[in-house]
Amino acid sequence: MAKLNQKTSANLYIFTLLMLVGITTATFYITSAPFRLKRFHYAGFGIPMPSNYSIHGIDVSHYQSNINWQDVKQMEYKHIKIGFCFIKATEGTDKVDNNYINNWYQAKQAEIPIGAYHFFYAGISAKLQAENFIAIVNLEKNDLPPVLDVEQANDVSNDKLLQSIQDWLDAVEQAYQVKPIIYTNIDFYNAYLLDKFDNYPLWIANYFDTDSPAINRNWTFWQHSESGHVNGIDGYVDFNVFSGDSSAFASLLIK
Repeated sequence: MAKLNQKTSANLYIFTLLMLVGITTATFYITSAPFRLKRFHYAGFGIPMPSNYSIHGIDVSHYQSNINWQDVKQMEYKHIKIGFCFIKATEGTDKVDNNYINNWYQAKQAEIPIGAYHFFYAGISAKLQAENFIAIVNLEKNDLPPVLDVEQANDVSNDKLLQSIQDWLDAVEQAYQVKPIIYTNIDFYNAYLLDKFDNYPLWIANYFDTDSPAINRNWTFWQHSESGHVNGIDGYVDFNVFSGDSSAFASLLIK
């Protein structure tokens, strides 16, 4: 019996030791997650950068997978740094981007000015889409205004499309007490939004012009490329510029 007890005690000791090692390893694995991301470094941004703009930024979604936001923050090439980022939050009435929560938290930790956008489904309740966004996105002081990404008409009539866009904008402005930004591409803008919503900040995508988005109205952000590179991100990322200087940018942020 004495030998059996000693053996049992030894086995219990080994089991306890292995459990402690396992718990310690798991704890380290979870708490050190941000530091275990792969380090993607590039010689430069990989695209021609528009001249005469002082504030450059990117926009991301789950397509960029896991991002090392500290590397994004620290990258500088030819005196250009990443000065802001828009992060996809929601789409439709019930979808949330898989990486939104992590991207939002980590970008905040890296002290990058950020904003959130909603991908709009034409023909589906704008009210419910706004509620989806509002339920997920908590905007604070010094965040960028909310963004409506609209680039598909889905065979909806012009009148119904414009009214549903307005409904989303109204609901979101009421919730956050700030005027939302409208994002779209140059073709969709010319086909559906020309001379409409001119009192809202515009974020326009146009990849074919090199010095400006070539649009005959005031714009706030210009998405000029979808194939840039940034340290900390594996693969391509969209690049943008802000239309004004640092004072104008600061005035745009939520107060």
